[in-house]
Amino acid sequence: MIFDPFLTPIKLNTGGRKVGGTMYNTGRHVSLRLDKEHLVNISGGPMTYSHRLEEIRLHFGSEDGQGSEHLLNGQAFSGEVQLIHYNHELYTNYTEAAKSPNGLVIVSIFMKIAETSNSFLNRMLNRDTITRITYKNDAYLLTGLNIEEIYPETNSFITYEGSMTIPPCFETATWILMNKPVYLTRMQMHSLRLLSQNQPSQIFLSMSDNVRPVQPLNNRCIRTNINFSMQGKDCPNNRAQKLQYRVNEWLLK
Repeated sequence: MIFDPFLTPIKLNTGGRKVGGTMYNTGRHVSLRLDKEHLVNISGGPMTYSHRLEEIRLHFGSEDGQGSEHLLNGQAFSGEVQLIHYNHELYTNYTEAAKSPNGLVIVSIFMKIAETSNSFLNRMLNRDTITRITYKNDAYLLTGLNIEEIYPETNSFITYEGSMTIPPCFETATWILMNKPVYLTRMQMHSLRLLSQNQPSQIFLSMSDNVRPVQPLNNRCIRTNINFSMQGKDCPNNRAQKLQYRVNEWLLK
């Protein structure tokens, strides 16, 4: 993993507005898709272009240690939030961008169980909301959401070029993995695990463990704006501390 001093903080532009969207049970994951009139863009970091938020997806496990699609020091978290953005400067819509070069940027944030929850996740996962999407194809409208609240309080991240984690898994995504998690309560995680892959008339199958297996690294370049070499040293270099990982696996300190 390489320290890149040119990786600037991620810039979030909401236009100073709260947003609305529809939360879906897709049978595969929880999806929050923003209304088209609500434009949320990000730039900076590894991005050359501005990217527009299309969807927020939640991945989670049936057990606490198997719910994320990325691993920290070889260990998974309870879940992972993925904010899917498309390059609106080069492409007219998400569908076109998803299959095109420099098409997507996905911001990934670990979910960790705690006594209190992230305020954005609390809007999505409180009992009155999450029980509206128990079965596949259920949908529920949410309004007055502040996208800034989903981000942890850090400017530090890791980035690499990879693929989408759901079919058709196009190799068109730049991943940005934030260096701090967001929190949800154990009750909220339990509510996620009660969501069904199927419709009410079918046998119940939990949506849990909706994660893609860890993939080979294939010589990908992993970059970070975390300058490990500055810790206790007078002469920094651009190479991070020794790491051991497969793709989606790293050590942060």
